[in-house]
Formats: sequence, structure tokens, C-alpha cells
Amino acid sequence: MIVALLNQKGGVGKTTLALHLAGAWARLGKRVTLIDADPQGSSLDWSEQRARQGVSRLFGVIGLARDTLHREAPELARDVDHIVIDGPPRVAGLMRSALLAADLVLIPAQPSPFDGWASGEILKLLGEARIFRPQLAARFVLNRCGARTVIARETAEALAEHDPPVLRATIGQRVVFADAPQSGRLVFEIDEDSLASDEVAAFAAEVARIAP
Repeated sequence: MIVALLNQKGGVGKTTLALHLAGAWARLGKRVTLIDADPQGSSLDWSEQRARQGVSRLFGVIGLARDTLHREAPELARDVDHIVIDGPPRVAGLMRSALLAADLVLIPAQPSPFDGWASGEILKLLGEARIFRPQLAARFVLNRCGARTVIARETAEALAEHDPPVLRATIGQRVVFADAPQSGRLVFEIDEDSLASDEVAAFAAEVARIAP
């Protein structure tokens, strides 16, 4: 399965979610490659930091920030169980290529009155991609949210009425998610028994169940 995390809005946590999704699957024994399709290269930076810290590799990370992704990703997918694409912000050509490569698109959104509606560009591109890939699945995923806050509940309710629907699993606003990239580790490597680790496991399990 090829999963792409895409949203033209920056700062919604695409890289954090992509790294943790890949890591959770790799931890279960799956062969995973993460494609860093963001010209900023944040996933590549995380991988390099991990190597500098002498932490063993969980999954492969390669840079592929070009609009031939839809031709190259399926070739890479032949050798692994899952491909996770950490998508670019505001680069329409790269987004189109990632959409055409993917089996499932995850659209991260933060619990905000505006964040759900700030995804108009990616939804338009998703509609265009479905002309060529009618089977292309998509879901919103709520990130950096307090599960018990009114705004998180209202955002989830608003997105629940839309296509694509929202995942039941959510990722909370937790300091450990900010600490993980700088250490080259993932939250379950920092504290296996934390709420953050539980959230990642639930997120990865739900995504795996959506396999087209």
C-alpha cells in the first residue's frame, strides 16, 4: 500500500505523522520505505539525526521531491509492504504526482475553525486525481488536538459530514511529538507506555484497515 500525507497548508504535522506511521508499521515487522517528497527534506533530516545518534534504522528514507513520483513510487513498492509519502506543501505538480502514486491519501488537519476549510486546494486536486484513479481512498486525520476540547469535537463533527471522512484515531498535542524529531527517535522509542505511543498505534492500525 502507498499512503501519501498531503495538505497544502504547512505546519499541520505531515512529517510527524508520516514518520510515526512508517515506524509503527516497521515495528510490527513490515518492510517500509518513507519517501520524503518535501523539498525541505525534514524526514531526511530526521533520518540523518538518527544515524548521528547511533540509533538502528527502523525503515528506509529516500528523497524524491520531483513530479515523476507517480512513476517511481510503484516501482519502489514492489520491494516493500508499505510506502509512506511525506508530501510537499504548496507544490501543485508534486502533489498531483503523489496523488497519482497513492492508494490512500491522509490529509492532516488541526482542530481549528479554519483548518478543515483550509484544505480546499488538496481536495480539488484529489477530485482531479480520482478522474484517473477512481479507487483512490482518502481520510482526514486530526493532529495536535486535545480530545476533550470543544474545538476538537466541533472540528471532528464538521469533517465527519464531508468526503473524505475523518479517522476515528486522533493524535494529541503532546510535547514528546516535538522532541522526537530532534532526537532522531519516535515517541514509542522514548516512552513505550505513553499516551502518545497508544495514539500512534491506534492511528497505524486504523490506516492499515483501510487498505483498498
